[in-house]
This record gives sequence, structure tokens and C-alpha cells, in this order.
Amino acid sequence: MKQDVMDPALAGQPGLPDPKAPIPRQIRYIIGNEGCERFSFYGMRNILTMFLVSSLLLYLPEADREHTAKDVFHTFVIGVYFFPLLGGWVADRFFGKYNTIFWLSLVYCVGQACLAVFFSNRLAFYFGLGLIALGSGGIKPCVAAFVGDQFDQSNKHRAKVVFDAFYWIINFGSLFASFLTPLFLRYLGPAVAFGVPGALMFISTVILWLGRRQYVMVPPAPPNPHSFLRVSRDAIASGMSGKILATVGALTAIVSFLLIPKLGFVIAACLALVAVIAFGGLGVWLQLGAIRGKHPDDAIEGVRSVLRVLVLFALVTPFWSLFDQKASTWVLQANAMSKPSWFQSSQMQALNPALVMLLIPFNNLVLYPSLRRVGYEVTALRRMTAGIAFSGVSWIVVGLMQVVLDRGSVFTITWQVLPYAFLTFGEVLVSATGLEFAYSQAPPAMKGAIMAFWNLSVTIGNLWVLVVNAGVQNQGVIDFIKSSGFGVTAFQMFFFAVFAFVAALVFGLVARSYPVADHYRKA
Repeated sequence: MKQDVMDPALAGQPGLPDPKAPIPRQIRYIIGNEGCERFSFYGMRNILTMFLVSSLLLYLPEADREHTAKDVFHTFVIGVYFFPLLGGWVADRFFGKYNTIFWLSLVYCVGQACLAVFFSNRLAFYFGLGLIALGSGGIKPCVAAFVGDQFDQSNKHRAKVVFDAFYWIINFGSLFASFLTPLFLRYLGPAVAFGVPGALMFISTVILWLGRRQYVMVPPAPPNPHSFLRVSRDAIASGMSGKILATVGALTAIVSFLLIPKLGFVIAACLALVAVIAFGGLGVWLQLGAIRGKHPDDAIEGVRSVLRVLVLFALVTPFWSLFDQKASTWVLQANAMSKPSWFQSSQMQALNPALVMLLIPFNNLVLYPSLRRVGYEVTALRRMTAGIAFSGVSWIVVGLMQVVLDRGSVFTITWQVLPYAFLTFGEVLVSATGLEFAYSQAPPAMKGAIMAFWNLSVTIGNLWVLVVNAGVQNQGVIDFIKSSGFGVTAFQMFFFAVFAFVAALVFGLVARSYPVADHYRKA
């Protein structure tokens, strides 16, 4: 890659980068904080399904435990990716990033403590999961932005190094957590297995606190009269079509809530959210032209850019449906495979961060340059299309393995390496690429909205898992699956694979006509 070389005579001038500028000293506290927090989160998350099946849900008939464990797990993930909306809003409007991270980290610690102390009490355990979802989700949009706040024009060129280290430490923490905590659960019990992640979260909070006098604290921004929500609200109110669509969205949301007795609160609430965003977004799109003059053109075009990206995010939600089930459905499948006596099914999840750390440099240094040399430009949208498709391939593989298991043949867990490789390759193509692409499509004032909707795409992806799990409880659906010749689990696996392939096809078609923008900050 060609590097720009700055004239040494310009070094140190205001507004220009200084090539000798060091990385801010306080960054080490944030990196240490993130490494411990990620170990805490993934350590708890990756043993959750196994603990539920083997301990907390023993009161249920054996046939119902796995289904209920998946529901609990994906409901938890929905919360983790919904609460960034709250955390980002509180940080931006009231308390600032550091205070939000610190106080929600304490909430996070209390949640981890509940899991370690009340592992035999369902209500207290679920309360702890709720606190962790609030704490982990609430700090999620703040930490990376807090890292960015530590840089200015003189040292901004060092930020890429820090963000690379930031991403690496996330996977480093996840790798060791995924490998060690399943062993803690088996040999030392749930108090230690959940207590160690809790201790790491406390250490994470202390590390963050130790750097409090060195951080750059950017104060909360004043209300923006041309924010995404204000422009959207005015657009809907400006014409009849916007009001009608907003009303349809509100009525659909009300109907969703009326289905709580049948679907449960989480599914009903998420479906209501989808209805409001879908119908409201369409109403905003149709009426944006009517409010020119009330808001600047760049604010109106920014909202239009966000709505365009929302279409792509909606097509990414099937990917998250598949990806997050590696910690639930795939772990349960691994229980039926042969493995060394010391090895736990949950430990296979350590493959994911290990492969991420290998695939990112491989793609950037080998794969992408090789494809460019033969005349194929690997654009962001092409990478994401391929990533969604690769996730579908991984589920075809696990589906075929499930068919073999359902027929009574047992084989080694080593075979799961193949679908993990396909799924992780898809993750690298979708996850890192998607957020970077989304940021480039929205002007600075709308980037917060983009981040919120990106996290919501994970929430909606896990919603589809809950909806499918609820569907296979219907006797008519069960009879249909039996007539296909597949077991319920294998059928679901092939269903999700098809779900991903259809999403990849539609995503690719939409991408061909997508008007790519460039809203990166000018140098």
C-alpha cells in the first residue's frame, strides 16, 4: 500500500499530523479494559447454553431443555444488541462516554456476580443476565468512540494502529475465554465458571478507573436540531402519505403486542420494533422532499443515506441468525459427537476468534491483492454478499452432519472445524466490512444513527431464531417436517441455509444498483 509522506518542515504545525507523535498513554487503560471485558463476556456467553441444558433447566422434560436453552440464549443476545440504543443516547446527551462506560460496567459486574452466586435460582440468574445485557450492550457503542476521542489532528494517523490492537485484543480475550471457561464449568463448577468472568469484569472496571485522570473527556453534545430523528419526525408530519404509513406501523406494533400471550413479550416487542422502523422509514423516505428549506440539504440527504443503508442491514439480519447460533445450536450438536474426555463441546467456539486473527491478514495481504491482479475488484458490497453466502454454506455442512447423527452414526467433533471455517470467513467478510461501509455512507451527524441500526440488525437476526423456534412447536409444522424425511434440527439447519442464500441473492441484486457515497472526513 502506498503511504503518503509528509514534509518534515510541516511536522507539528496545528491541524497537521506529526509523524513522531506517540500513541496517547491513556490508551493502554482502554485496551486493558476491553481485553478483560471481552474475556468476561465471551467466557460467560460461551458456556451459557451448556449450563442451561445441564443444570438450570433440569426441571423441564429432557425433550424441552434444548429448545428452552436456545430461547433464553437468543433472548439474551437480543438484549445485548438492543441496549446500545440506550447507552449511546445517555452518553451523547447526558453523562459522556467515560461516565456511561464506568457506571454501566458496575451494573455489568453485579450481573456477573448474580450468575456466580445464584446459579441454582432461575429468577435471580435471569435477572443477572438482564443486568449483563444492559451493561454490555450499554457500553458497546461508547468504548470504540471513547478510543477515538483520545486522538486529535496531530496523532490521528496512529489511531489505525490502536484500532487494530483493539480488534485483536477482542479476539484474544474471546479465544482464551472460549477455551478455558468450559473447563471451569466441568471441573470446578458454575460458581467458578461464572465467577472468573465476573472477576475479570471487575478488573476491567478498575483498569478503566485507573486512567480517569488521563483521558480526554469530550462533553455531551447539545441537542442537534437537524438530527436523524428530528428530520424523520418532520418528514412524517409533513404529508398524508407519511402519516398514513406511520399509523400503519403503529397499529401493526399494537397488534404485535396483542400477540404476547401466544408469542411471548420478546418476540412481540421485536416484531413491533420492526413494524415501526419499516413503515416509518418508508413514510420518511416518501416525504423527505417536502421538508427542504426546514432542514439543510445535507441533513436531508444524510437521512436518505441512512434509509438506503437500512435496506442492506435488513438483508444482513439472516447472517446474524446463522452466526449467533454457533453458541447454541452448534454447541448442542457437538454434544452428540465423539471427543476426548477432557474436551467440552463449548470449546469449539475458540476456533472462531483464532480463525478471525488468521483470516483478516490473509484476506488483506493475499486474497484481495490476488483477486485484484486478475481484474476483480473486491468491493465492500461484494464482500458482504459473499459473506452471507458463505454462512449459508456452513449451515449446509452442519445440516448434512446432523442428518448423519440422526441416523445413529457418531463421528468426531473435528468435523465441525469445516463449518466453523466457512462461518468465520463469512463473519470477516460481513461484520468488519459492513460497519466500515455503513460509516462511509452517512455524513458525520448521522453516524450515530448508523451505529444504532447496525446493532439492531443483530437483534433482529436473533429475533428470526426465536420465531423459527416458536414455529417448530406447532404440530402442523412438526408434521410437515416429518413428511420431509428430516429430523426437526436438520430441517431447521437447511432452512437457515436457504434463508442465507436468498438473502445473499437479494443483497447482491440490490448492491448492483446501490448508489455508493463517500462521507469520509476530508484530510
